[in-house]
Amino acid sequence: MTAENNPGKISASFMAQVIYPNLGAKRREILVGPASGLDTCVIDLGGDQVLVASTDPLSLIPQLGVEDSAWMSVNLLANDLSTSGVAPQYMMVDLSLPPALSNETLATYWKALSQECASLGISIIGGNTGKFDGCDLTIIGSGTTLAVGDKHRVVVSSGARLGDSVILTKGAAISTTGLMAKIFPNKVREKLGSEEQRSAAEYFKKISATKDAMLATTIGTGLAGVSAIHDVAEGGVYSSMMELASASSLGVEIDETEVLLSEETRAICNLFEIDPFWSLGEGALVIACNPRRANAVIDNLQQGGVKASIVGTMVEKHEGVFLKNDLKTSLNRPVSDPYWNAYYSAVAKKWN
Repeated sequence: MTAENNPGKISASFMAQVIYPNLGAKRREILVGPASGLDTCVIDLGGDQVLVASTDPLSLIPQLGVEDSAWMSVNLLANDLSTSGVAPQYMMVDLSLPPALSNETLATYWKALSQECASLGISIIGGNTGKFDGCDLTIIGSGTTLAVGDKHRVVVSSGARLGDSVILTKGAAISTTGLMAKIFPNKVREKLGSEEQRSAAEYFKKISATKDAMLATTIGTGLAGVSAIHDVAEGGVYSSMMELASASSLGVEIDETEVLLSEETRAICNLFEIDPFWSLGEGALVIACNPRRANAVIDNLQQGGVKASIVGTMVEKHEGVFLKNDLKTSLNRPVSDPYWNAYYSAVAKKWN
């Protein structure tokens, strides 16, 4: 499989050469537009208000189940928007469904989608729903989340500053742990045991990170606290730190010994031969903040039940992204997230 055909996100080089130079009309009210490592766009509404928006795929993964797929889709969208420090308020939904999908399944999915939106305070305000030849599972459309917030409190992942502390919430490979345990439960039980499978599957609910972002930014934003947040997604904790550094035109020194790595995650990643530092990590956040406020941010997160640790420091751009050790090991992002090869390999082996 060539790099161009790898599953997952389009390569950064293609985005830089083709996508970002071609973004339609230029408008002065766009304060933050599309760029590598950014989770949201920010549009000036005048006065002290801005509109924050983000978009992501919606999925229905048969092995995961209809309701869990809807729950995850809503939370992945909400996570992105929440990295702005503003809670999501509205959602647009586009469902492009395979003709074979029954109306009963669609009803179950939609009700679960609506229920999770309601629990997060999100109103669904429009979209499009249809069945079309050529559509298939697992990606069944896309959603866009929006919110109106205070211009002076909004943060973006390009806002990290030199010397900022880098905080990681929850740990590495959070979604990898939960998804693999839920999608291949029998194999995980066979190899690791029933209790271990159950414990790892519970990581699925850790994917939600909206509350975490709100807890972090309650301490303050900008010089008063949090300067940038980036959600950990495809490529894992290391890729997310690289993206935040790139968006902020900085480098980052990472202390790998401080990256939380649970026993459940170690076991799942060993079973599926996945490097947890580079694998799907939805549910975790990378937070850059004023070093004098880092402990306050961590304390607030932990009081809210969210584990967090200081894992690095923002450094000069020319230093790059490297591990804090005697060799200052530079990091090079793999061609694709190891989750995908592990997932397709397990499917090919008929694991379940």
